[in-house]
Amino acid sequence: MQFEDLNWMDVESYLKQDDRVVVITGACEQHAYLSLQTDIRVPTAVARAAAEQERVLIAPAIPFGISPYFTAFPGTISLRVETFTLVVREVLSELIRQGFRRILVSNGHGGNTGPLESLLIELCNAHPGLKIRMFQSWNHPYTLKVAEEAGLKVNHASWAESFPFTRVAESPSGVKPDASAPDVANAAAFRAALGDGNFGGPYQAPDDVVQRSFDAMVRAMVEELRALKTD
Repeated sequence: MQFEDLNWMDVESYLKQDDRVVVITGACEQHAYLSLQTDIRVPTAVARAAAEQERVLIAPAIPFGISPYFTAFPGTISLRVETFTLVVREVLSELIRQGFRRILVSNGHGGNTGPLESLLIELCNAHPGLKIRMFQSWNHPYTLKVAEEAGLKVNHASWAESFPFTRVAESPSGVKPDASAPDVANAAAFRAALGDGNFGGPYQAPDDVVQRSFDAMVRAMVEELRALKTD
């Protein structure tokens, strides 16, 4: 269930029987041959599939994240850390004010992780009884196990993010050597080091591996939502 498919009366009715909500954070950034919105499309697809089992409400995704290292790639839209955390704080505060007390923040972008963790702790401190969990499908043990069993490494803009719903162009069929991205540098240096933007590895994986990876993500989110309900 998504906000876009409901009216305000539906949300009010939902809150009478459940106070869980999924909030998706991600980024608009380069993903080589994949969609610039990959970090939104993946957690959204996972949340929709998980919500079919748990009947949990999904708030509108926050489409921009912290991606300063990719700003030399056209199409990347990066927020400053303080802007990102302020937007997320206000969105979560509004949901809390309305009565949502169990919140799963599904983050699709690694650059958001540190600031999000600190923000969520602050909100828990400010609202006694509030339950917030942060979920990241791309580095969950279930997802990593699928990659390990297939003998594959999880890398940015590689097979691990190449789903039917993230592909917007033909990807190369080969394997890219691991790119050596600088730890701290300006965006131009990152682009020079990464080339097309893939950090390394196969651009695509067999369909059965991709499906197992997605299924693992959904199973992991369902477990998180159920744990949130019983906290």
